[in-house]
Amino acid sequence: MEKITINTPNIQLDQLLKWAGIVESGGQVKLMLEEGIIQLNQVLVTERRKKIHPGDVITIEGLGSWQVTAE
Repeated sequence: MEKITINTPNIQLDQLLKWAGIVESGGQVKLMLEEGIIQLNQVLVTERRKKIHPGDVITIEGLGSWQVTAE
């Protein structure tokens, strides 16, 4: 599991995935959400702007898992 460090109290899912270089655009995030392949703490995510906090774990089927940490 890789770590993604943020320097804010929270970040939106789409912003986090773009910032970390996991996706190139918000459109990709939208398609992934429609396909049902993104989980946050083992729960399916349907919101593009879902708030992500340090300690959360993002899992994308076929790509991997990332833990969000605070700077």
